[in-house]
Parts: sequence; C-alpha cells; structure tokens
Amino acid sequence: MKILVVGNGGREHTLAWKLANDSAKPEIFCTPGNAGTAELGTNLSFDATDLEGIKSWCVENKPDLVVVGPEAPLCAGLTDLLEAEGIRVFGPCKAAAELEGSKQFAKEVMKAGGVPTSAYETFTHSDEACAYVRERGAPIVIKADGLAAGKGVTVAETVEQAEAAIRDALEGNAFGDAGSRVVIEDFLMGEEASILALIDGEHVVMLASSQDHKRIFEKDQGPNTGGMGAYSPASIVNDTVWQKVKDEVYGRTLAELKKRGITYKGVLYAGLMIQDDQPSVVEFNCRFGDPETQAALSRWDGDMLPAINGVIDGNLSEEMVAWKDEHSVCVVMVAGGYPGSYAKGDVIENLDVANAVSDTVVFHAGTALKDDQVVTAGGRVLGITSLGKDLPDALSKAYIAVESISFKDAFYRNDIAHREMKRLGLDFNQE
Repeated sequence: MKILVVGNGGREHTLAWKLANDSAKPEIFCTPGNAGTAELGTNLSFDATDLEGIKSWCVENKPDLVVVGPEAPLCAGLTDLLEAEGIRVFGPCKAAAELEGSKQFAKEVMKAGGVPTSAYETFTHSDEACAYVRERGAPIVIKADGLAAGKGVTVAETVEQAEAAIRDALEGNAFGDAGSRVVIEDFLMGEEASILALIDGEHVVMLASSQDHKRIFEKDQGPNTGGMGAYSPASIVNDTVWQKVKDEVYGRTLAELKKRGITYKGVLYAGLMIQDDQPSVVEFNCRFGDPETQAALSRWDGDMLPAINGVIDGNLSEEMVAWKDEHSVCVVMVAGGYPGSYAKGDVIENLDVANAVSDTVVFHAGTALKDDQVVTAGGRVLGITSLGKDLPDALSKAYIAVESISFKDAFYRNDIAHREMKRLGLDFNQE
C-alpha cells in the first residue's frame, strides 16, 4: 500500500508518523516533506501547491491514498483534481475548503446556519473599515479574508492598532490578494480551545480536544504565530461544551453547507472561544491544525487508516476512533526572530537525545537535510511531543527533551498548558 502525504510541516510529519505505524504498514511518500518525514519514507520534490506536478506523479505511480496536509492546495482544488483521475484523497473539495479560504464565506455560512460566532462586517476600503472600528471600539479583531499563512489576524487592543492593521492590509498590500478584503469581528471573551472533527459528508466524529498557544511570548503576550505549543485533552471542553460543539457548530455548519450543495469530506478544525460553557467559533480550518495534530494524534489509540477510509467511503463511525488515557503536550521550538524574519540553515543538535526521552517524539516542522545534517528551514522548527500519565508528567518529559536540543537562537515558551495547570491548582514548574 502506498500513501502520499502532501506538505512539509509538523502536521505532515505527524500524519506520516501515524500512518507509517499503521498495522497495514504502508509505504510512505511525502512531498516536499522535511528531514523528519525522510526517516519514515521517501520525500518527493513537488511543492505542496504544485498541483499539476502532484497529479502527474499520482497518475504515474498510482498511490492508494493521498492525504493533503496544508490549506493552500485544498483551497486551490487538489482534491477535485486528483479525484477526477480516480485517486482516493483525504481532504475536502475546493468548494468545502472555502470555509478556510475565505473568512467572509465562513462567516456567511455560520450566520445563515445559526452557528455561534462573533458579529462581523467585511470591507474593501480602508476609510469605511476604520470608521466602523471607531464606531465599534476596541478590542476588536482584524482578519485578512484569504489565506495568509496564519499571519493575517490582528487582535487590536486599541482603535489605533486596528486602523494600522486595516491600512497595512488594504493599502500596504501586507498580505497580497489575501488581504484585499478584511473581515472585522467583535472580540470574543473567554478561553480558547480547539476541536478537530472527521466528517464523511453525513457523519461527524470529533477528535480529542486540545488547546493551542498562539502568542509568541509567555503569558500570551506578543504577536500571533502559527502556534507555540498545545496540550490534550483540554478540560475547558467539558461534556456540556462537547455536545454544544457537536450540535451547534458541526451539525449546523454541515446542514448549511448541504443547503448550498456542498458536501464536506475530510477533517474540519473548529477554533473556539469558550465562556460560561458556551462555545463560539473563532475560525474554521479545512485541515488538521498545527500543533494540535501533534497533541491529538499522539493520543490516538490504534490505527488511523480505517477512519480515513471511512471518511472517503462515507461510512465513518465512532468505533473507528479510540483514545489513550494519557495526556499529551507539544512544545514548539522556533527560530530566533519568528514570527518576523529569521535565519535558515542552522544545524540542529541532539535530536537523538530528545527522541530517547520516554514517550516522546520530536516532530519536524521547518527542517531540511544538508550534508547529512538536520538544519533549520522555517520559523517553527520542531514540535517536541510527549505523553504522560497526567499533564505534569507529560510537561516534564517534553521540557526535558526540549532542553536537550540546541540550534542557534532557538526559542520556545516555558508555559505551555499554563491555564490547565492553574485549573489543577498546580504551580507551573517543570523542575
């Protein structure tokens, strides 16, 4: 059995790792992959957005399954392109992926379907947008409408910050075409959590809850990033919240998409804000989250392929997914300067030492091989992920592994899961 995983980040290394350990023992290919996926199978040379190149390889090599990791190829229609060639693909079609491809579209679907989310307006002219911000006040959220690699969101604490973000997008072309329209949303109070769900067009199976840490600095300070770490499960997602997410978020979203003639097959990520047991949707992603995937899939008990096939074949069921009792933590190590400019090509030391820590896997994100050495090749470099009998145990293992790894100007947060630790009444201390 041959499986192609499309993408080169921590999410894709995690997916390749989980699939490589399936009892079916498939042969793994990744494109373009990274230094971590190279240890699991064969890396190809096609960029994730080289749709024609990927299609040509698939037509010639006939993989049994293609798993698409990132949002860009999904929004560009890679699933549609491959399915037209008779190739089995895990990932939503282009029309369904628009839930992430356009924040305005996602908001329209949520509003029409009665999905809990914040009030919003969209603008293409900065003067009108700034006038709206002055009317609504701050804090307020400014989002580039299209795909901006996780960097198109500004949580503005003042009206001045909001106006600057608007002008950067609409006048300064900071996000290219993705920022030619902005969605301005009311700020949601509460605590964030993430839930991924597998969807086969009809059935929804929600995966283990997690909580990401978006800000670069400890105590959730500084600019947003693609994610500095995550843990699973997140107790803020209690039984009441869980049921509301299933009914009010996933149930209503699928119903509204069906009204529009759109069938969603794949994984749908709901980024949530929770207050007083009421979840509201901050954003939808049409793919696995990163680093939530590392935290969640490390707890997946048993094979993943039956569930993926269930999504594609339309017979997904709860019995296809099981979870380990252990808790998980993923700590992301980033290059100095991230999420701004950063260096590439720095040698990463002691990966073997970190991987030798009990119940720990170092997932590669922005890495490459150069002269038989693993070097940095992106802003988020590694996602060190550990299982533990409880959260403190998982944290201890993860930070022991993190502290053994070195590369120039390496940076990471020391307070992953700080809210959960506080809920547990524990001091945040991995010593």
